Order: sequence, then structure tokens, then C-alpha cells
Amino acid sequence: MDLDKFYKIFKDKPGYRLRQAKKAVFQELIDNWDDATTLPEKLRKDLSKECPLSIHSKLFHSRSSPTIKALVILKDGNRVETVLMKHKEGRNTVCVSSQVGCKLGCKFCATGAMGFIRDLKWHEIIEQVVIFSRILKMEKQKVTNVVFMGMGEPFLNYDNVIEAVKCLNDKEGFNIGSRKISVSTVGIVPGIYKLAREPLQVNLAISFHAPNDKLRSRLMPVNKKYPLKEVLKAVDSYIADTNRKVMFEYIMLKGVNDDLKLAKELADLLKGKLCMVNLIPCNEVCRFTPSDKKRIKSFIEILKRSKIEVVQRYSFGQDIDAACGQLANRSI
Repeated sequence: MDLDKFYKIFKDKPGYRLRQAKKAVFQELIDNWDDATTLPEKLRKDLSKECPLSIHSKLFHSRSSPTIKALVILKDGNRVETVLMKHKEGRNTVCVSSQVGCKLGCKFCATGAMGFIRDLKWHEIIEQVVIFSRILKMEKQKVTNVVFMGMGEPFLNYDNVIEAVKCLNDKEGFNIGSRKISVSTVGIVPGIYKLAREPLQVNLAISFHAPNDKLRSRLMPVNKKYPLKEVLKAVDSYIADTNRKVMFEYIMLKGVNDDLKLAKELADLLKGKLCMVNLIPCNEVCRFTPSDKKRIKSFIEILKRSKIEVVQRYSFGQDIDAACGQLANRSI
């Protein structure tokens, strides 16, 4: 799928033609311009040549959960992964990648181990949503939520990520509510300030994983550049500017960051903030193992006693390496 020239083609066309084309691609979810019968034949031929709609991908279906992972082969041969998570209450969440690989090298993440190759263009992010939208259409369902929590750091590809968000949110595009779109960052401080100024109401998530600089720097080298004090200052500013609740993601690594003293330290750090904590049981990536259920329960209780809102993420698609930190683990 190549929409790189999409808007350029319609630059000298009547506005209604662009609206017709956007409806065909993002709502009717056609995979061939010949099916866009509201458009003139010559325009369809030009679009077929300049902006093909086919997507080269391979699907992996989980046997243990209603999860599908797609390996997407891009025009230049690079590959990224994206995941569809189907929830019982009818939500269909797509986790998208924003980069091919990642330069940040978080110790618990398989994507970081592959290094950084390049940023994704906005339309390469969007086609990840298109893949699953086409699948769900056959089931008379649609994508309801999108999270930028796949391969890469969204704020290191800021402009393309925001352009993709606008397409997802566009009433003539996917028409997904901004509050159903979440962007996760390891704590790129300039990106947090920048997002606060956007006329968008997307959700912000911080990949946190430790309540002090010493431990966080061990797990996440980026903390040396953007230490916790700076990250939390940016978060406070974001909350003041937007009045939006921020989610702190905390992956539970047995014997590493799951000590109950760290739970108390985390509670003290976040107390009084408009936030929630999302505890993520670690998947067996690299050298780490997940915390046991009893320890996670105790961790949750300590946070709750400090009146910190906390949830535990359900693990999706472990048998297809679809869970947090596993994207690009085997297929690339």
C-alpha cells in the first residue's frame, strides 16, 4: 500500500473527489481502486499506478487468545509488526509500530535488540490499521482503539506519528475518537511538551518501569538523558495544560523491579498526580522472567493504599510473540 502521493494527486481536483477517495480507502476499506466506482475511470487508473492499495503481510493467529499479529513487508523490503487484540466487551485494539527497530536499547525489549533502521512514514503506520480493519469488516466489526506501543519510539518520529493520528481521528478517515488513541513514550521530554500543545486529545502513556534513576538507567539507557525528575516535570506540565490523565506503564520483572519497597517508592513518586499505573507481567524476553502472581497482587495493594489507580494488563498472544517487548523477536 502506497499513499505517499495520495494527497498530491487530489491537489488540483475538486474537494469532493478527495472525500470520495478517503471514504473508499478508510471506511469502505477497498483494496483495489477499481472498486472506487464513485471516481472517474481515468482517476482510478492513475491512483492504481501511483497509490496501490495492496498490502504485503503475513498473519499469525494466536491459539490462546483472540489475537492476530501481522508481519508487514514494506516497499523497501523492511519489516514491521502490528497486533490486533480483540476484547470481550467489543473493543478491537490495534497496536502499531512507528519505526523499523529502535535505537533506545531498553533491556527488556526484543525490538531494541535489533537496533534502529528507519522511521516509518505516516501512511506506513496507517496501513497497519488498514490490515485489521479489512479483516474486521468481514466480521461486521471495526477497529475501535489504536495504541502506539509497537516497535520504535513514537516521539523520535513525531511528525509522522501525529500525521497518522490525524488520519485515524479524521471524520472522513477512520473516525476513531482521539480519546481512543494512545501514544506511549519512554519519556522523551521534548515530545511530552510538544504533545501537550497539539489540538488533539489523545492519551499519553509513559514507559516507566522503575521509581528511581539508578534502576531505571539500568533498564532504560534513555533515562541518563531524560532522568525521572525531568520526565515527571514534563508530565506535570502536560496534565496542567490538558487536564488529561497519564498512564504509567510498569513491566514486572522478577527480582529486578518488583521489590515491595519499590512499590512504596513508586506510590510516593506518583501520589497526587492525575494518573494511573498499568502493571504489565513480563514476557520471557532476553534474560528476564515475570514476577509471580502473589508479588504482583501485593504490588497492586501497596499502590491502592496510596490511592493510586492501578490496573493489571492481560497478556495477549504470547504464543505468537505478540506481547509487550516481543515484537520483531523471531520473524525479522
